[in-house]
Amino acid sequence: MEQRHKYEYHVDPNTQTAAAKVVRMVGSDKQVLEIGAGPGSITRLIKENNHCQVTAIELDEKAIEKLTPFCERVYKCDLNDIAWASDVTKEGKFQVVVAADVLEHLFNPWATLTTIRDILDEDGYVVVSLPHIGHNAVIACLANEDFAYQEWGLLDKTHIRFFGIRNIQRLFNDAGFKIIEAEFVVKPPEQTEFADYWRRTPWKLKHSLTNNRFGLVYQVVVKATPHDEPQKGLNLSALPVPQTSSPIPPSTSLKKRLVYHLKTLLLPYMSLEARTRLGHFLHRLGIKL
Repeated sequence: MEQRHKYEYHVDPNTQTAAAKVVRMVGSDKQVLEIGAGPGSITRLIKENNHCQVTAIELDEKAIEKLTPFCERVYKCDLNDIAWASDVTKEGKFQVVVAADVLEHLFNPWATLTTIRDILDEDGYVVVSLPHIGHNAVIACLANEDFAYQEWGLLDKTHIRFFGIRNIQRLFNDAGFKIIEAEFVVKPPEQTEFADYWRRTPWKLKHSLTNNRFGLVYQVVVKATPHDEPQKGLNLSALPVPQTSSPIPPSTSLKKRLVYHLKTLLLPYMSLEARTRLGHFLHRLGIKL
């Protein structure tokens, strides 16, 4: 069986995941540049569902092999090298640039976002997803004196930049982008990769964290356009935070109900290794967690 890439995952475009929100924000029939596209988990939907033409930038050779079938072209570039844009601009400018869970991996995401301005056409926009470091589960880890690095998620070992809500706002404002659309992905701490830490967190701290307005925000997805007065765009700190998912209706299929109950009742009490093994097992049965 072909081995899955670390960042390869199934994207259901009808869900409220960050990847699904990115796909919807991109729109249809666009000339898209996706930077740090990985193995093409999002790229495939942008091409097949949204009917966009995609040019991609990726560094990892194994990811490029999986990514290439969904792209017009793939450039092997290191986004930490400021010269990366010189290759893709030979094709002209793009209507959309996508950076899905990418900027947090870069030494200078501020410069990268500024560079993106120069490769967008007159009516172009950028779609970005970023992890939110202010999630209550991360705060609980820090309160336990543990910056709990993981193989994936909010504290992925390869993340070198971290953003709170105000940091994300400044990132776009300073690069000259006006935020025109934004959505929060919410997750209770017990449904994150830090479920074990959360269970060990004292009740008093858990209770106090209920006052953290953005404490359930796991990721932020932003659509923004270049603008000389970026402060006229949306203010992320003023946006409402959606409620966590309500119980699924009785009419939901047995398969979807099983996935829901696994996520809410079982996964929070499993180690990361056990979660991964369960995920691979269910994947072979055609069930996506």
